[in-house]
Amino acid sequence: MDKKNENGEESVNKDGSICGYDSLHTLLSANLKPHIYQEVSRLLHGLNCGKPLELVALSANGKALSSEHDFDLQGFCFRADKEFLREPRVVRVGLIQSSIVLPTTLHFLDQKKAIFQKLKLLIDAAGVSGVNILCLQEAWTMPFAFCTREKRWCEFAEPVDGESTQFLQELAQKYNMVIISPILERDVNHGDTIWNTAIIIGNHGNIIGKHRKNHIPRVGDFNESTYYMEGNTGHPVFETAFGKIAVNICYGRHHPLNWLAFGLNGAEIVFNPSATVGELSEPMWPIEARNAAIANSYFVGSINRVGTEVFPNPFTSGDGKPQHKDFGHFYGSSHFSAPDGSCTPSLSRFRDGLLISDMDLNLCRQLKDKWGFRMTARYELYAEMLANYSKADYEPQVISDPLLHKKSS
Repeated sequence: MDKKNENGEESVNKDGSICGYDSLHTLLSANLKPHIYQEVSRLLHGLNCGKPLELVALSANGKALSSEHDFDLQGFCFRADKEFLREPRVVRVGLIQSSIVLPTTLHFLDQKKAIFQKLKLLIDAAGVSGVNILCLQEAWTMPFAFCTREKRWCEFAEPVDGESTQFLQELAQKYNMVIISPILERDVNHGDTIWNTAIIIGNHGNIIGKHRKNHIPRVGDFNESTYYMEGNTGHPVFETAFGKIAVNICYGRHHPLNWLAFGLNGAEIVFNPSATVGELSEPMWPIEARNAAIANSYFVGSINRVGTEVFPNPFTSGDGKPQHKDFGHFYGSSHFSAPDGSCTPSLSRFRDGLLISDMDLNLCRQLKDKWGFRMTARYELYAEMLANYSKADYEPQVISDPLLHKKSS
Protein backbone atom coordinates (compact mmCIF):
# COMPACT_ATOMS: atom_id res chain seq x y z
CA MET A 1 0.00 0.00 0.00
CA ASP A 2 1.49 3.33 -1.07
CA LYS A 3 0.73 6.14 1.37
CA LYS A 4 2.05 9.67 1.09
CA ASN A 5 1.78 12.57 3.49
CA GLU A 6 0.98 16.18 2.68
CA ASN A 7 4.58 16.80 1.59
CA GLY A 8 4.50 13.94 -0.91
CA GLU A 9 6.77 11.73 1.21
CA GLU A 10 6.10 8.05 1.57
CA SER A 11 4.58 7.48 5.00
CA VAL A 12 5.20 3.73 4.93
CA ASN A 13 8.56 2.07 4.36
CA LYS A 14 8.91 -0.74 1.84
CA ASP A 15 8.83 -3.21 4.73
CA GLY A 16 5.50 -1.80 5.88
CA SER A 17 6.84 0.11 8.89
CA ILE A 18 5.79 3.68 9.54
CA CYS A 19 8.25 6.45 8.69
CA GLY A 20 8.45 8.45 11.89
CA TYR A 21 6.23 10.16 14.43
CA ASP A 22 4.89 12.84 12.09
CA SER A 23 3.99 10.29 9.44
CA LEU A 24 2.11 8.27 12.03
CA HIS A 25 0.05 11.40 12.65
CA THR A 26 -0.61 11.68 8.89
CA LEU A 27 -1.58 8.02 8.51
CA LEU A 28 -3.99 8.17 11.41
CA SER A 29 -5.68 11.32 10.14
CA ALA A 30 -6.24 9.64 6.76
CA ASN A 31 -7.52 6.32 8.04
CA LEU A 32 -9.44 6.91 11.29
CA LYS A 33 -12.90 8.32 11.86
CA PRO A 34 -12.70 11.97 13.01
CA HIS A 35 -13.68 11.38 16.65
CA ILE A 36 -11.25 8.45 16.98
CA TYR A 37 -8.48 10.44 15.31
CA GLN A 38 -9.04 13.35 17.70
CA GLU A 39 -8.63 11.02 20.66
CA VAL A 40 -5.47 9.43 19.23
CA SER A 41 -4.06 12.90 18.46
CA ARG A 42 -4.78 13.97 22.03
CA LEU A 43 -2.71 11.06 23.30
CA LEU A 44 0.12 11.66 20.81
CA HIS A 45 0.39 15.44 21.12
CA GLY A 46 -1.53 16.31 24.27
CA LEU A 47 -3.69 19.37 24.76
CA ASN A 48 -2.42 22.91 25.20
CA CYS A 49 -4.62 24.71 27.76
CA GLY A 50 -7.26 22.09 27.09
CA LYS A 51 -7.24 22.46 23.30
CA PRO A 52 -5.36 20.96 20.33
CA LEU A 53 -2.42 23.02 19.08
CA GLU A 54 -3.29 25.69 16.57
CA LEU A 55 -1.35 26.25 13.36
CA VAL A 56 0.84 29.32 12.87
CA ALA A 57 0.02 31.39 9.79
CA LEU A 58 3.27 31.08 7.87
CA SER A 59 4.54 33.95 5.73
CA ALA A 60 4.21 33.76 1.97
CA ASN A 61 7.95 34.40 1.58
CA GLY A 62 8.80 31.57 3.96
CA LYS A 63 6.50 29.16 2.13
CA ALA A 64 7.97 30.23 -1.19
CA LEU A 65 11.50 29.43 0.03
CA SER A 66 10.30 26.08 1.36
CA SER A 67 8.74 25.20 -1.99
CA GLU A 68 11.64 26.43 -4.11
CA HIS A 69 14.36 24.70 -2.08
CA ASP A 70 12.37 21.62 -1.01
CA PHE A 71 12.50 21.75 2.76
CA ASP A 72 9.83 20.91 5.31
CA LEU A 73 8.14 23.95 6.89
CA GLN A 74 5.64 23.70 9.74
CA GLY A 75 4.35 26.04 12.42
CA PHE A 76 2.33 25.58 15.62
CA CYS A 77 1.17 27.76 18.49
CA PHE A 78 1.35 27.15 22.26
CA ARG A 79 -1.11 29.32 24.21
CA ALA A 80 -1.20 30.22 27.90
CA ASP A 81 -4.19 31.16 30.01
CA LYS A 82 -5.02 34.85 30.17
CA GLU A 83 -3.66 36.57 33.28
CA PHE A 84 -4.86 39.71 35.03
CA LEU A 85 -1.47 41.13 36.07
CA ARG A 86 0.79 40.08 33.17
CA GLU A 87 0.46 40.57 29.46
CA PRO A 88 1.12 37.54 27.20
CA ARG A 89 4.83 36.95 26.52
CA VAL A 90 4.68 35.41 23.07
CA VAL A 91 7.96 34.59 21.34
CA ARG A 92 8.43 32.97 17.93
CA VAL A 93 11.00 30.19 18.05
CA GLY A 94 12.54 28.17 15.22
CA LEU A 95 14.43 24.89 14.85
CA ILE A 96 16.45 23.94 11.76
CA GLN A 97 17.33 20.36 10.81
CA SER A 98 19.46 19.63 7.76
CA SER A 99 21.62 17.12 5.95
CA ILE A 100 25.15 17.66 4.75
CA VAL A 101 25.51 18.68 1.09
CA LEU A 102 28.66 17.18 -0.40
CA PRO A 103 30.31 13.76 0.03
CA THR A 104 32.71 13.55 2.96
CA THR A 105 35.50 12.64 0.52
CA LEU A 106 35.63 16.16 -0.90
CA HIS A 107 37.79 19.06 0.28
CA PHE A 108 36.79 20.28 3.74
CA LEU A 109 36.55 23.86 2.53
CA ASP A 110 34.07 22.87 -0.19
CA GLN A 111 32.00 20.83 2.27
CA LYS A 112 31.81 23.71 4.72
CA LYS A 113 30.99 26.29 2.05
CA ALA A 114 28.14 24.13 0.72
CA ILE A 115 26.67 23.72 4.22
CA PHE A 116 26.82 27.49 4.77
CA GLN A 117 25.01 28.11 1.47
CA LYS A 118 22.23 25.67 2.36
CA LEU A 119 21.83 26.96 5.92
CA LYS A 120 21.56 30.53 4.74
CA LEU A 121 18.41 29.63 2.80
CA LEU A 122 16.85 28.02 5.86
CA ILE A 123 17.89 30.90 8.12
CA ASP A 124 16.48 33.37 5.60
CA ALA A 125 13.19 31.46 5.75
CA ALA A 126 13.22 31.78 9.54
CA GLY A 127 14.06 35.47 9.29
CA VAL A 128 11.27 36.36 6.85
CA SER A 129 8.91 34.30 9.02
CA GLY A 130 9.60 36.54 11.99
CA VAL A 131 11.47 34.02 14.15
CA ASN A 132 12.89 35.63 17.32
CA ILE A 133 15.08 32.74 18.55
CA LEU A 134 16.57 30.15 16.19
CA CYS A 135 18.55 27.02 17.07
CA LEU A 136 20.69 24.99 14.66
CA GLN A 137 21.63 21.31 15.05
CA GLU A 138 24.68 19.92 16.82
CA ALA A 139 27.96 20.48 14.93
CA TRP A 140 26.04 22.03 12.05
CA THR A 141 29.17 23.22 10.19
CA MET A 142 30.49 19.72 9.44
CA PRO A 143 29.74 16.05 8.88
CA PHE A 144 29.17 14.23 12.17
CA ALA A 145 32.54 12.50 11.93
CA PHE A 146 32.86 11.59 15.61
CA CYS A 147 32.47 7.91 14.78
CA THR A 148 35.69 7.60 12.79
CA ARG A 149 38.29 8.41 15.46
CA GLU A 150 40.30 10.10 12.68
CA LYS A 151 41.89 13.30 13.91
CA ARG A 152 41.79 15.09 10.58
CA TRP A 153 38.16 16.06 11.21
CA CYS A 154 39.43 18.35 13.98
CA GLU A 155 40.17 20.81 11.18
CA PHE A 156 36.49 21.78 11.33
CA ALA A 157 36.97 23.12 14.87
CA GLU A 158 37.08 26.92 15.15
CA PRO A 159 37.26 29.63 17.82
CA VAL A 160 34.10 31.07 19.36
CA ASP A 161 34.48 34.18 17.19
CA GLY A 162 35.40 32.18 14.10
CA GLU A 163 34.00 31.96 10.58
CA SER A 164 30.64 30.40 11.41
CA THR A 165 29.95 32.90 14.19
CA GLN A 166 30.76 35.82 11.92
CA PHE A 167 28.48 34.33 9.25
CA LEU A 168 25.60 34.06 11.73
CA GLN A 169 26.23 37.43 13.37
CA GLU A 170 25.28 39.19 10.14
CA LEU A 171 22.08 37.19 9.84
CA ALA A 172 21.17 37.66 13.50
CA GLN A 173 21.52 41.41 13.12
CA LYS A 174 19.70 41.45 9.79
CA TYR A 175 16.65 39.63 11.16
CA ASN A 176 16.76 40.88 14.78
CA MET A 177 17.05 37.22 15.79
CA VAL A 178 18.89 35.35 18.53
CA ILE A 179 20.74 32.37 17.01
CA ILE A 180 22.11 29.34 18.87
CA SER A 181 25.08 27.94 16.95
CA PRO A 182 26.41 24.52 18.09
CA ILE A 183 29.92 23.98 16.69
CA LEU A 184 33.14 22.14 17.36
CA GLU A 185 35.07 24.80 19.28
CA ARG A 186 38.85 25.22 19.26
CA ASP A 187 39.92 26.92 22.50
CA VAL A 188 43.03 28.77 21.32
CA ASN A 189 43.62 30.28 24.76
CA HIS A 190 43.95 26.85 26.35
CA GLY A 191 46.33 24.93 24.14
CA ASP A 192 43.88 24.34 21.26
CA THR A 193 41.64 22.20 23.47
CA ILE A 194 38.50 21.15 21.60
CA TRP A 195 34.96 21.37 22.97
CA ASN A 196 31.45 20.67 21.70
CA THR A 197 30.02 24.15 22.17
CA ALA A 198 26.83 26.11 21.61
CA ILE A 199 27.42 29.81 20.97
CA ILE A 200 24.56 32.19 21.73
CA ILE A 201 24.48 35.12 19.31
CA GLY A 202 22.30 38.06 20.32
CA ASN A 203 19.75 39.75 18.10
CA HIS A 204 22.15 42.68 17.61
CA GLY A 205 24.85 40.34 16.29
CA ASN A 206 26.75 40.27 19.58
CA ILE A 207 28.08 37.13 21.28
CA ILE A 208 26.13 36.68 24.53
CA GLY A 209 28.04 33.62 25.70
CA LYS A 210 28.66 29.92 25.22
CA HIS A 211 27.88 26.56 26.77
CA ARG A 212 29.98 23.42 26.40
CA LYS A 213 28.44 19.95 26.25
CA ASN A 214 28.40 18.33 29.68
CA HIS A 215 28.03 14.65 28.79
CA ILE A 216 29.97 12.65 26.19
CA PRO A 217 28.42 9.43 24.86
CA ARG A 218 30.36 6.20 24.93
CA VAL A 219 27.88 3.98 23.13
CA GLY A 220 27.83 2.29 19.72
CA ASP A 221 29.58 4.34 17.05
CA PHE A 222 29.69 7.51 19.15
CA ASN A 223 33.43 7.82 19.80
CA GLU A 224 33.18 11.49 20.69
CA SER A 225 35.64 11.47 23.59
CA THR A 226 38.34 11.10 20.92
CA TYR A 227 37.64 14.68 19.86
CA TYR A 228 36.53 16.86 22.75
CA MET A 229 36.34 17.14 26.53
CA GLU A 230 33.39 17.22 28.92
CA GLY A 231 32.21 20.79 29.28
CA ASN A 232 33.30 23.14 32.06
CA THR A 233 30.63 25.85 31.79
CA GLY A 234 28.09 24.44 34.23
CA HIS A 235 24.42 24.99 33.38
CA PRO A 236 24.19 28.60 32.20
CA VAL A 237 20.93 30.30 31.31
CA PHE A 238 21.17 33.20 28.86
CA GLU A 239 18.84 36.15 29.29
CA THR A 240 18.03 37.42 25.81
CA ALA A 241 15.72 40.07 24.44
CA PHE A 242 13.08 37.37 23.96
CA GLY A 243 13.38 35.19 27.05
CA LYS A 244 15.71 33.07 29.19
CA ILE A 245 17.19 30.20 27.20
CA ALA A 246 19.59 27.31 27.76
CA VAL A 247 21.19 24.58 25.65
CA ASN A 248 21.28 20.90 26.65
CA ILE A 249 23.51 19.49 23.93
CA CYS A 250 22.60 16.06 22.50
CA TYR A 251 23.53 13.25 24.93
CA GLY A 252 22.72 15.47 27.90
CA ARG A 253 19.04 14.76 27.27
CA HIS A 254 19.54 11.27 28.77
CA HIS A 255 20.51 12.82 32.14
CA PRO A 256 17.53 14.13 34.15
CA LEU A 257 19.77 16.13 36.50
CA ASN A 258 21.17 18.00 33.51
CA TRP A 259 17.65 19.10 32.52
CA LEU A 260 16.90 19.94 36.17
CA ALA A 261 19.91 22.23 36.55
CA PHE A 262 18.88 24.44 33.63
CA GLY A 263 15.43 24.75 35.17
CA LEU A 264 16.81 25.66 38.59
CA ASN A 265 18.78 28.45 36.90
CA GLY A 266 15.56 29.87 35.46
CA ALA A 267 15.39 28.66 31.86
CA GLU A 268 12.13 29.23 30.00
CA ILE A 269 13.20 27.45 26.80
CA VAL A 270 15.84 24.72 26.65
CA PHE A 271 17.17 23.66 23.26
CA ASN A 272 18.49 20.16 22.61
CA PRO A 273 20.59 20.27 19.41
CA SER A 274 21.42 16.68 18.55
CA ALA A 275 22.80 14.17 16.07
CA THR A 276 21.27 10.78 16.76
CA VAL A 277 20.38 7.74 14.69
CA GLY A 278 17.27 5.62 14.48
CA GLU A 279 18.54 2.26 15.64
CA LEU A 280 20.00 3.74 18.79
CA SER A 281 17.55 6.33 20.10
CA GLU A 282 14.42 6.86 18.04
CA PRO A 283 12.00 5.20 20.51
CA MET A 284 13.26 7.60 23.21
CA TRP A 285 13.23 10.73 21.04
CA PRO A 286 9.58 11.85 21.51
CA ILE A 287 9.62 10.93 25.21
CA GLU A 288 12.68 12.39 26.95
CA ALA A 289 12.28 16.04 25.94
CA ARG A 290 8.56 15.97 26.68
CA ASN A 291 9.27 14.53 30.13
CA ALA A 292 11.86 17.26 30.75
CA ALA A 293 9.44 20.00 29.73
CA ILE A 294 6.81 18.66 32.13
CA ALA A 295 9.16 18.02 35.07
CA ASN A 296 10.93 21.39 34.80
CA SER A 297 8.08 23.67 33.66
CA TYR A 298 9.80 25.02 30.55
CA PHE A 299 9.59 24.62 26.78
CA VAL A 300 11.97 22.27 24.97
CA GLY A 301 13.10 22.48 21.35
CA SER A 302 14.55 19.19 20.07
CA ILE A 303 16.63 19.27 16.88
CA ASN A 304 18.15 16.30 15.04
CA ARG A 305 20.08 16.25 11.77
CA VAL A 306 18.90 14.34 8.70
CA GLY A 307 20.42 11.79 6.35
CA THR A 308 23.06 9.07 6.19
CA GLU A 309 26.65 10.34 6.19
CA VAL A 310 29.16 7.98 4.62
CA PHE A 311 32.87 8.35 5.43
CA PRO A 312 35.91 7.44 3.31
CA ASN A 313 37.39 4.83 5.64
CA PRO A 314 35.58 2.02 7.49
CA PHE A 315 35.51 2.08 11.28
CA THR A 316 34.54 -0.29 14.07
CA SER A 317 32.65 0.10 17.33
CA GLY A 318 32.50 -1.64 20.67
CA ASP A 319 29.22 -3.37 19.80
CA GLY A 320 30.66 -6.31 17.88
CA LYS A 321 29.38 -5.26 14.46
CA PRO A 322 31.61 -5.61 11.39
CA GLN A 323 33.42 -2.50 10.20
CA HIS A 324 31.27 -0.01 8.34
CA LYS A 325 31.39 3.51 6.87
CA ASP A 326 28.33 5.24 8.30
CA PHE A 327 26.54 5.89 11.60
CA GLY A 328 23.13 4.95 10.26
CA HIS A 329 20.24 7.25 9.44
CA PHE A 330 19.91 10.57 11.26
CA TYR A 331 16.13 10.67 11.49
CA GLY A 332 15.34 14.38 11.84
CA SER A 333 11.92 14.53 13.56
CA SER A 334 12.61 17.85 15.27
CA HIS A 335 9.79 19.03 17.53
CA PHE A 336 8.74 21.29 20.42
CA SER A 337 7.45 20.21 23.83
CA ALA A 338 5.60 22.42 26.32
CA PRO A 339 5.42 22.39 30.13
CA ASP A 340 1.77 21.31 30.04
CA GLY A 341 2.68 18.05 28.29
CA SER A 342 1.59 19.10 24.81
CA CYS A 343 3.96 18.80 21.86
CA THR A 344 4.03 19.56 18.16
CA PRO A 345 4.07 16.99 15.39
CA SER A 346 7.64 16.53 14.26
CA LEU A 347 9.39 17.61 11.10
CA SER A 348 10.17 15.10 8.37
CA ARG A 349 12.31 12.07 9.00
CA PHE A 350 14.08 12.52 5.67
CA ARG A 351 14.05 16.17 4.57
CA ASP A 352 15.68 19.39 5.69
CA GLY A 353 13.24 21.48 7.64
CA LEU A 354 12.29 24.54 9.63
CA LEU A 355 9.85 24.18 12.53
CA ILE A 356 8.32 27.37 13.91
CA SER A 357 6.41 27.79 17.14
CA ASP A 358 4.73 30.75 18.78
CA MET A 359 4.89 30.15 22.52
CA ASP A 360 3.56 32.20 25.40
CA LEU A 361 6.26 32.00 28.06
CA ASN A 362 3.67 32.79 30.73
CA LEU A 363 2.78 29.10 30.50
CA CYS A 364 5.99 28.23 32.37
CA ARG A 365 4.97 29.97 35.61
CA GLN A 366 1.36 28.90 35.22
CA LEU A 367 2.42 25.26 35.26
CA LYS A 368 4.74 25.84 38.22
CA ASP A 369 1.77 27.27 40.11
CA LYS A 370 -0.52 24.43 39.01
CA TRP A 371 1.71 21.48 39.87
CA GLY A 372 3.99 22.94 42.53
CA PHE A 373 6.96 20.81 41.50
CA ARG A 374 9.43 23.41 42.79
CA MET A 375 7.65 23.68 46.13
CA THR A 376 7.17 19.96 46.66
CA ALA A 377 10.68 18.90 45.59
CA ARG A 378 13.03 17.90 48.43
CA TYR A 379 16.28 19.43 47.23
CA GLU A 380 17.93 19.16 50.64
CA LEU A 381 17.39 15.38 50.60
CA TYR A 382 18.68 15.07 47.04
CA ALA A 383 21.73 17.20 47.86
CA GLU A 384 22.58 15.04 50.88
CA MET A 385 22.17 11.81 48.92
CA LEU A 386 24.28 13.05 46.00
CA ALA A 387 26.98 14.32 48.35
CA ASN A 388 27.15 10.91 50.00
CA TYR A 389 27.08 9.08 46.67
CA SER A 390 30.08 11.11 45.47
CA LYS A 391 32.22 9.79 48.34
CA ALA A 392 34.54 6.83 47.82
CA ASP A 393 33.11 5.00 50.84
CA TYR A 394 29.46 5.42 49.83
CA GLU A 395 27.12 2.59 50.74
CA PRO A 396 23.64 2.34 49.21
CA GLN A 397 20.74 2.87 51.60
CA VAL A 398 19.35 -0.65 51.43
CA ILE A 399 17.40 -2.27 54.24
CA SER A 400 17.43 -6.03 53.90
CA ASP A 401 14.83 -8.38 55.23
CA PRO A 402 16.65 -10.07 58.15
CA LEU A 403 15.01 -13.37 57.22
CA LEU A 404 16.89 -13.35 53.91
CA HIS A 405 20.14 -14.06 55.75
CA LYS A 406 18.83 -16.25 58.54
CA LYS A 407 20.22 -19.77 58.39
CA SER A 408 17.75 -22.57 58.03
CA SER A 409 17.30 -24.40 61.34
